[in-house]
Amino acid sequence: MSLRSRLQAAAVPTWGGDGGAPVSEVGWRAVVVLWHVAFVAMVGTALVRAAAVVDADGGPRWLLVGALVVLVLSWVTLGGPALVSRDAGRATAHLAVLVAVIGVVAWIEPSLLFLMFLAYPMVWFLVPSALAGVPWTVVLAVASTLGPFLAFTRGEEPLWGPGETLVGLVFSLAMGLWVHAVLARSEERAELIRALETTRAELAEAHRAQGVLAERERLAREVHDTLAQGFTSIVVLAQTATAQLPGSPGAAAERVALIEEVARDNLAEARAMVAAFAPVALDSTTLVEALQRLTERFGRETGLATRLDTAALGAGAELTRGQEVVLLRGAQEALTNVRRHAAASAVVLRVSRVGDVVAVHVEDDGVGFDPAGAVGIGLAGLRDRAAEVGGAVDVASAPGRGTRVTVRVPSR
Repeated sequence: MSLRSRLQAAAVPTWGGDGGAPVSEVGWRAVVVLWHVAFVAMVGTALVRAAAVVDADGGPRWLLVGALVVLVLSWVTLGGPALVSRDAGRATAHLAVLVAVIGVVAWIEPSLLFLMFLAYPMVWFLVPSALAGVPWTVVLAVASTLGPFLAFTRGEEPLWGPGETLVGLVFSLAMGLWVHAVLARSEERAELIRALETTRAELAEAHRAQGVLAERERLAREVHDTLAQGFTSIVVLAQTATAQLPGSPGAAAERVALIEEVARDNLAEARAMVAAFAPVALDSTTLVEALQRLTERFGRETGLATRLDTAALGAGAELTRGQEVVLLRGAQEALTNVRRHAAASAVVLRVSRVGDVVAVHVEDDGVGFDPAGAVGIGLAGLRDRAAEVGGAVDVASAPGRGTRVTVRVPSR
């Protein structure tokens, strides 16, 4: 993988916010521009100095100039495009030309070997991997010393520059390998960040789906605890009024009035649900007052003996609105079950406080049932609602022995 590929693979943030180019891509474009500027400056300087080389037959001078021109052409047609497109074939061809040109420069005019400051980095920009950069760097170092070494063997001039070449080689290898190692670790971190972002998105979607499901369940509980119970009362009252209408118009009229009252309460509950899911019965009133009204209306609707006992409540019980809602809904659900299933003659609602726990008990003398075999969404929804405020619901019953439903919540 080329240096550009590694930079792109390691890129996670974007430049300029969402939808912008990756930071590494923006940085890479700047590097390419600076690299072209450095190439033009250094090779241009080398061409000017090469043209000034004085030789009797002029051959080496023009060979040197020609080699530098070939390097420019190779960069324009091979190296530059490979730097942008990551074409491995073009990169290899350009590096081969680079080695040959450095060899010619070292043979004819070693003073132009400042081009090694350009050649070494060029290798690491174009090679596909860190290991591939090592042999090319070594070959460049050998090419840069070949000319002076041959001149030394012919006795033309003393050997010079091996120390500088060795230092340059070691520095280039160290820097190239270090940069690629850093980028490899950056790739790992980028992959980890991408995995974390994917996981975070999945978790966000899961939380959203869970929230939608919880909201649906809450809405189902509200509808069951308010509108469904109200409609059940209306149906029962309408049936009773129909049965009483031929023989007792006055009693039937009373039932019709109750139907209107229940319908109005249901309408208010529906509006409250749309607004904030807060029970209308608790608006501008206390829990005990709401339970008292609930008890009285239940007695009028069913004709059963009903009463509210608050003797065990005491003073100082502080409840949040959410806790009061749970207790009121618990009483409503229990009374609805009495109406539907208990066949009772009397119902007692008790509100008590023991320590830091406030409870509402709904007890009837009806037919009872086996709680283990009971199925229905009412009590299940009530238990879920109570659990949300740290409370609990208990059902005590047996066939022929009545039923007691207890809803408990902690007081603050």
